[in-house]
Amino acid sequence: MAESTGQRGFTLIELMIIVAIIVILAAIAIPAYNNYVLRGYMHAAQDALMQQAQELRKYAQDNEAYPTSCANPVSAPFFPITCTSASGPPPTYQITATGIGPAQGLSFSLSSAGSAATTSTRSGWAGNSSCWTRDQEGDCAVQ
Repeated sequence: MAESTGQRGFTLIELMIIVAIIVILAAIAIPAYNNYVLRGYMHAAQDALMQQAQELRKYAQDNEAYPTSCANPVSAPFFPITCTSASGPPPTYQITATGIGPAQGLSFSLSSAGSAATTSTRSGWAGNSSCWTRDQEGDCAVQ
């Protein structure tokens, strides 16, 4: 009885096709994932601005004035929070979250009047000075 000596396995062309498919999928998936993660950082920064506003209001209620810097600072990943205030009348504050690292170029603010704004965006992103943007298209985040 004669045994078959045919080769088994994949040809080089088949392997190259598989590698090309993987590269194409990675080229699509990695930027989409990075944008998804960035939107999470942006949402965390916007939440931190709201929390910081609460802290400033608590401080003002006890001390009859807003602090000159952030009272009980709140943190957000890749968005350091800064606070400024003016003694008035009426007393006011401005809270800003400015992106660093992967959030570089993005900046959000919240004023004592309750106006939220996207003060800077990345190149190619649509900005919106009347709300906090939630994505590249400039859509407003729900507050």
